[in-house]
Amino acid sequence: MKIFIASLPFKMEEKDIKETFEEYGEVSSVKLVLDKDNGKKKGYGFVEMSDDEQAKKAIQELNGLEIMGRTIAVTEAEDKGRGNSRKGGSSGSRNFQGRDNNYRSFDKDY
Repeated sequence: MKIFIASLPFKMEEKDIKETFEEYGEVSSVKLVLDKDNGKKKGYGFVEMSDDEQAKKAIQELNGLEIMGRTIAVTEAEDKGRGNSRKGGSSGSRNFQGRDNNYRSFDKDY
């Protein structure tokens, strides 16, 4: 299972995150997201655990944990492709052309 972690302290390294999650089971991978322009950590990342039950326990127990003065948010990661199906499905109230009644049209001057 892929796990999303937000509000990570910028001082945390991948090895620190791995050690934290290994208390709940085997960690397959850890990936901190870096800014592509300056290479600095963005404060979030992903952990993959092979056992879903262990991953769920880690999510439950680590979500809201304070580490180095920051409260982290830990959730199951969403699939990148969720809601982007071109086979007739749509996401939310947005229709296939990308129009949405909740947002202004970019065609007009405001």
